[in-house]
Amino acid sequence: MTTAPAPSTNPAGKSDGVRPVAELRGVCKTYYKPDGSIMVEALREVDLTIPGGQNVAIMGASGSGKSTLMNILGCLDRPTAGEYLLDGTPAQDLSDEALSAFRGKKIGFVFQAFNLIPQLTVEENVAVPLFYQDVPKSERLLRARSKLDLVNLSDRVDHRPSELSGGQQQRVAIARALATDPVVLMADEPTGNLDSKTGEAILSLFEDLHAQGMTIIMVTHDDSIAERCERIVRLKDGRMDTDEVLRSRKS
Repeated sequence: MTTAPAPSTNPAGKSDGVRPVAELRGVCKTYYKPDGSIMVEALREVDLTIPGGQNVAIMGASGSGKSTLMNILGCLDRPTAGEYLLDGTPAQDLSDEALSAFRGKKIGFVFQAFNLIPQLTVEENVAVPLFYQDVPKSERLLRARSKLDLVNLSDRVDHRPSELSGGQQQRVAIARALATDPVVLMADEPTGNLDSKTGEAILSLFEDLHAQGMTIIMVTHDDSIAERCERIVRLKDGRMDTDEVLRSRKS
């Protein structure tokens, strides 16, 4: 039985006794050339603690390591060295099959390109992650409708993605990310394909989800978006450059 880690004392994280959802300890990620020589050190000795319920923006210039960091946080890649605990479980110790199942249960992903399946209805798209968890069809559809109601799209369940606006498609993607009741929502430039008005509506939805207790980690290049989060982590040359808490979460 795995013992839950003690609440983080990382001063930047401001955990205040809240159990960490994500915790990286001395994480490095090195990519090698075919001859075994180092091609790039994408992450170097990264220590990062994200308490439950925090809304974090990850920023950095191209090549800073932010995409690699998100891939590791999202269990899409493994660190070369160091330890990553997601919801108290050392993710790097899991087999590929176990890691895939663990990722599906614990993490909801929202992408810039929506990544909806065009042949499926809105309801069916939202239910897809539950299919891979062997949830019975009747329960899948019930939970899908519940999440669509949460993002104010309960009147679009039978539509297909091509019949929706960009903002509506992103709301479907958010509902799909929430379908498994994950411990963390990870978003990669979620407003990148949207106009400013629609993007504002999506950011407001993220803020509503955060107010309800959702842990959110968002990659963005836009300072105005990052400043709406509780905390900004900036990377430079594979290292954490700055870690700034902008505000404490209201109780």
